[in-house]
Amino acid sequence: MSAIITRRRLIAAGTTALALPFVARGASAQTQWPSRQIRLICSYPAGGQTDLLARAFGDYIGRQVDKTVVIENKAGASGSIGTAEVARAEPDGHTLLCSISTTYMMNRVMMKNPGYDMDKDLTLVSVIPGGGLLLVANPKHNIKTLDDFVAFARKAGKVNFGTYSAGSAPHMTINELNKQYGLSIEPIHYRGEAPMWTGMLDGSLDVAMGSYTAAKPVLESDRGTVFAVNSKKVDALPQIKTLPEQGATAKFFKVSGFTGFAVPKATPQPIVERLGKLCVAANDDPKVKSALATFMLEPALGAKESNELYQRELPVWLESAQALGLQPA
Repeated sequence: MSAIITRRRLIAAGTTALALPFVARGASAQTQWPSRQIRLICSYPAGGQTDLLARAFGDYIGRQVDKTVVIENKAGASGSIGTAEVARAEPDGHTLLCSISTTYMMNRVMMKNPGYDMDKDLTLVSVIPGGGLLLVANPKHNIKTLDDFVAFARKAGKVNFGTYSAGSAPHMTINELNKQYGLSIEPIHYRGEAPMWTGMLDGSLDVAMGSYTAAKPVLESDRGTVFAVNSKKVDALPQIKTLPEQGATAKFFKVSGFTGFAVPKATPQPIVERLGKLCVAANDDPKVKSALATFMLEPALGAKESNELYQRELPVWLESAQALGLQPA
């Protein structure tokens, strides 16, 4: 009997241990996966939520498949630089992407040529639904609620409001608040959360919006006051109300956003499914559990569930962008 396991036999043996390498049939040859080290490209800078999740999940995957997973930070252009590199990579499961909702859903709206087409060039293998994002103000403005912020923005005229990328949830939040309250806030885009919160620490921003964990240095140094969360309550700050609880009405404030892992589109389906299963199994790993708890995130989903969440949230993001007249640059 041949020692080579065909794809059909592999799929039938669905209970095979995740840690064992397997064989996926190509057009002309059998190729073991993984056969070499795996590149996991994070399209945002080191030190932020996306980077830390990439490292936790990458470490788990590497241990399970007995191959090194090398994390490469390829930041810039709202995640499109690293994403385009993965889209062009060989679709053999040895190059993965870790990025966020902006990259997967909004760059098609924000950029004339992001360098990739999400629906044609990439396949999601797992997503981690997002937690609540904090809206944090410089304490000197005495902003404690959304109403306080609206009053400040109207009086100040110019507001330095930081986001971690163009087309991100903070960017969309600014546009939705501008629309509802008749404001004219201009976003200040950074290349990730870490540099954005540095802008809060040095006093160059009036307001910034991002994850609780990344914002902690700002909060602990009394350089920022939380006055709202976007769509989900944050367990560490139960007294802080969401934007909808404070009167914001946009449908966008009901989506969670996500961090997601993806591979080139033509990657064999057995590899896509296995990577999704590895990400789900990683939810029970101590390092991954710690990372998820740190950012107050829900567990990672498998490939099927991840793509269903993407299909549900994509129309809301696009509708919001179109209604606000956002134009590609």
